[in-house]
Amino acid sequence: TDEIMQQEIRPLVAVDIIEQLHRQFAILSGGRGKDGAPIITFPEFAGFSEIPDEDFLNVVTYLTSIPSLEAASIGFIIIIDRRRDKWSSVKASLTRIAGAFPGNLQLVFVLRPSRFIQRAIADIGIKLYRDDFKMKVPIIMLNSVSDLHGYIDKSQLTRELGGTLEYGHSQWIHHRTAIENFAMTVKTTAQMLQTFGTDLAETELPNDVQCTEELLSTHTDHHDKLKDELKLAVKQGATLLTCIREPVTRSANSKLSPDELENVATVERLLAQLDETEKAFDQFWTKHHLKLEQCLQLRHFEHDFREVKLTLDNLMEAQAGFADIGDSVSRVEHLLKEQKHLEEKGQEPLEKAQSLALHGEQLIQNNHYAVDSIRPKCVELRRICDDFTNETKKKYDILGKSLELHKQLDKASQWCEAGIYLLASQAVDKCQSQEGAETALGEIEKFLVTAKEHQLSNPKEFYNQFDMILTPEIKANAQRIVQKLEDVQEMFDKRQVSLKKLAAKQTRPVQPVAPHPESSPKRASPKITRPAAVAENTMPVKRSCPATHTSSSNVLPSCAVVGRQFAVGVLICLENSINRQQKIHIINELIETERVYVEELQSIIEGYASEMDNPNLLHLIPSALQNKKEILFGNLPEIYEFHNRHVGTGGCSLIFLKEIENCIENPELLARCFLKRKEDLQIYEKYCQNKPRSEALWRQCGDSIFFQECQRKLDHKLSLDAYLLKPVQRITKYQLLLKEMLKCSKNSEGTAELEEALATVLDIIKSVNDSMHQIAITGYEGDVSELGKLLMQGSFNVWTDHKKGHNKVKDLARFKPMQRHLFLYTKMLLFCKKREENTDGHEKTASYSFKNSLKMSTVGITENVKGDNKKFEIWYNGREEVYIIQASSVELKNIWISEIRKVLTGQLEACR
Repeated sequence: TDEIMQQEIRPLVAVDIIEQLHRQFAILSGGRGKDGAPIITFPEFAGFSEIPDEDFLNVVTYLTSIPSLEAASIGFIIIIDRRRDKWSSVKASLTRIAGAFPGNLQLVFVLRPSRFIQRAIADIGIKLYRDDFKMKVPIIMLNSVSDLHGYIDKSQLTRELGGTLEYGHSQWIHHRTAIENFAMTVKTTAQMLQTFGTDLAETELPNDVQCTEELLSTHTDHHDKLKDELKLAVKQGATLLTCIREPVTRSANSKLSPDELENVATVERLLAQLDETEKAFDQFWTKHHLKLEQCLQLRHFEHDFREVKLTLDNLMEAQAGFADIGDSVSRVEHLLKEQKHLEEKGQEPLEKAQSLALHGEQLIQNNHYAVDSIRPKCVELRRICDDFTNETKKKYDILGKSLELHKQLDKASQWCEAGIYLLASQAVDKCQSQEGAETALGEIEKFLVTAKEHQLSNPKEFYNQFDMILTPEIKANAQRIVQKLEDVQEMFDKRQVSLKKLAAKQTRPVQPVAPHPESSPKRASPKITRPAAVAENTMPVKRSCPATHTSSSNVLPSCAVVGRQFAVGVLICLENSINRQQKIHIINELIETERVYVEELQSIIEGYASEMDNPNLLHLIPSALQNKKEILFGNLPEIYEFHNRHVGTGGCSLIFLKEIENCIENPELLARCFLKRKEDLQIYEKYCQNKPRSEALWRQCGDSIFFQECQRKLDHKLSLDAYLLKPVQRITKYQLLLKEMLKCSKNSEGTAELEEALATVLDIIKSVNDSMHQIAITGYEGDVSELGKLLMQGSFNVWTDHKKGHNKVKDLARFKPMQRHLFLYTKMLLFCKKREENTDGHEKTASYSFKNSLKMSTVGITENVKGDNKKFEIWYNGREEVYIIQASSVELKNIWISEIRKVLTGQLEACR
């Protein structure tokens, strides 16, 4: 406990009454009685009676406060020296002391006047007035200092009283002021240290490197200044202690008075307290300085983590882009080079990530205070490095298999070409003899042996081996080559059968027949230079089957193949015809419904909206509907004008309708009709945003006589609210028709444009839906239009985790999550609470009460949360705030993560 801080401030110090002390009408010489009682001397002072009461009381009070509490409790001995004065002065002194002395009195010694008459008067006066002094202690009248020596030892009396005690009043005042100044210095220093310590304890640790460095520098400078103050205070105390001990140092025979010994003890106590304060402060500073250095280490670590993480994410994104496995040997080899380049490019970031993770683990081993923040980052860095390494190995494995596959496919294709070339080069006329047939058979058998060398004895074996890595395109190519192998093998088998018959002993002449694959005997030549061209001739083609060849085993399979191809062609033509009829039906439906839709819009505007301005019907309009036509109908006239530009007969838009009619002959052009009006279709979003206000007004006034009269004139079976729903139904109808059209146009011309048109309409519907939710946001003080485009909105379970300052104070964990509706803009993420209210007995109306917002420029995202693949994290300001968000499905979570990453990537690109 700080003793100086705990003591009450004394009302008086020497500096306050310095002038009164210098007058020396009362002194504390330092002498003591036989029992240790402090002695206060009132020397001869001519103007004693003229001293103001306040000055007398201040001096006496100050002198009695100097001795220790133990000495003061014994009681003070007062010596009044009036040897050269009169009885009146003695009486005045006793009276003043009796009335104003603040301490306990033990004895009062009075050196009576030395002149005979005054002494006699004093003897009589003391007897007469003793009771008037009201002193409860003895008053001893002394004739001389020798009498005084009988009560008090000479060593405790000053030379003026016949003693040997050395006393210098000026020096005594100097010592007193010096001690009190030193005590005040110690107290002030202690207060400064305590204030600085409090400031350090209450300082929140910054969240960036620069601010942390500045704070560390500022605190260190302040610490150094306080240390200098401490050194000066210690030096001041040591100098004061030397001054008090100077008499003893100067002469070995000298002794310090009890008061001087108390002064020495006081200064030593203050120095000891100063030393303890310094040690406590140094201990606290060591801990705080370590905390600041660890904070700086953490900020550097977090800064490096963000940079390395961004580089690794880009690396992983680039790796994810390598989805192609190649469709040829050259392409696969090129992909392997690119993969190698990416691997080399990733070595430096991976080494940095591993080094940073190692550095983080060293911080943890050094008992860093932010272990909970550092360890997950180290784990994440190592995970990404492992993911990249494993994914790279997987890519190499896949590309290696793909390369092996394509090499085998190329070898198989070359083998087929060589086989076809061999068959084509065997002249028909030379094979008619037994010797020629045997020679041809030998060539074939020798060639078929090479199939085993190339592991092609089982044509499907290599295809099945690589089935898991094949894309549909490569699989189709592999199937084609396998089929080609089987066809070539079949050709060899048939050729071997024919040649074996020829090689056998002939019992009858054989009519020469040009065997397949030669196209005619005239072109039979052993020197064919283009195997591929021959291959084309060897494949099944449409050819005549002469009667003379009907017995040939080579002709029949070719005719069967031609028949099969013809059947397939017929089926394809039939399927294309059916799809075309379906497309025409969809376009006809679109044309008819467009005509009806425009007519209905026209009837609403002319039969209801215009009638609200009819003076003859004004009395039928309810007061709640007055001047609210724009609320009820919204921008319906604008929608009508869009569909009714250049109106022709039948109330249809000639531009839009004419283009749709042109699509009957060319259905692939339908998508362009919507793409050209992509911007114009945005008017539906404005209409739908106003729809809740329109419905609320209709519920209030829908049963009025005015609407009943308008409905009667139009001969409508349905009321107005059903027709006001038509624009919403129409934009939905467009997307349904486009989807049907897309089903009939798969893998045909115009498919891409149809998909783009459908995406355009779906985007409008999504924007309409999102804006309907957006206008129901309440409590947000800003302007939502300034937050950028609304990208996503939806309801989630949300948990929060706040970390603030170096104490890392966390909110109490919520066992039950908060239900929050999130709105994702390009600049902000809003957290709202969904509320549903019943409106006049109708269906519930949803509103969204604003709760919190996060700037997208300061957030980060963690895709996976342990224990639940539907959760992801959004963290804010370097994980000062963490929001754990749970989606209803993994697909919804992935969509949101993808959209958030697009925003963050866009911001990064903008910064670059």
